[in-house]
Amino acid sequence: MGKRSKSHQSKSPESTPESSSHISVGAPKATPALDMSLIFLAGIGILLTTYLTYVAWFEAHPAFCSEGSGCDSVQASRWATFLGMPMAFWGLLTYVMLAWLIWRAKRKPASWTMVLFVAVSGFAISAYLTVVSVVEIEATCPYCLASFGIITTLMILTLVRQPLNWSTSLKEALVIAVILIGGLHLHYSGVFDAAAGPEDPQLQALAIHLADKGVKFYGAYWCPRCQEQKAMFEASAERLPYVECSSGGRKSALTKACAEEQVKSYPTWIIGERRLTGLQTPRSLAAATSFGWKD
Repeated sequence: MGKRSKSHQSKSPESTPESSSHISVGAPKATPALDMSLIFLAGIGILLTTYLTYVAWFEAHPAFCSEGSGCDSVQASRWATFLGMPMAFWGLLTYVMLAWLIWRAKRKPASWTMVLFVAVSGFAISAYLTVVSVVEIEATCPYCLASFGIITTLMILTLVRQPLNWSTSLKEALVIAVILIGGLHLHYSGVFDAAAGPEDPQLQALAIHLADKGVKFYGAYWCPRCQEQKAMFEASAERLPYVECSSGGRKSALTKACAEEQVKSYPTWIIGERRLTGLQTPRSLAAATSFGWKD
């Protein structure tokens, strides 16, 4: 009876280390303080990008950034928007997703892999935009740099947290980040959308010329022809002297400026005493305003 008990006791210690070792392999470190730090940083990122999104939507100047400052130049650049939305809005979505994934990972450790994917992707995009602001725009925005610092810290702390299979996950996250940056660069190079690319010098000069001549381009946001008209000026469309006539929708009353000019169709161009209706090519607008258009 004693021998059986002894034999039984001698086998238990051997099985315990194997079971413990098997469970701990690849498991993330349980660090509640670090997890709360990650959630706190994501929260700061949410507050920052919410403010920048508000500023972009309402066309206001960020606090402590005077008109014409480096921050103003960055916020007004073509890199400040993506798919018609402020880049800050996409940053806000990134921080919200990170906060949710980190909170979820407290109950489901496998979610740390997704946290790593989002953090690395967010870092890569923020790094790309920071390089663009320094090299292309030749200006920096303190708010953007602050966001870059937050996402960088989030990525580093996530790596310290060591998600499940973190080395493999990191390689996969880097591949995703490279693909995202490549697509973003092609977008801003005008490959997918000419309006997002660099300005054509002649179209830019013509748009500025039209504004300087006091020309007005009347249209409506829901008018397909108006959108075609703007598309003809590609990345210089924002420089056109555009006047919105129907801010309340198709059945809304004309805005005051359009009512005074008795605008009845879109688009309508008023050049001095002349009135041109319908789609106008850049060449025809150049001829009507004595701009030296070169083929």
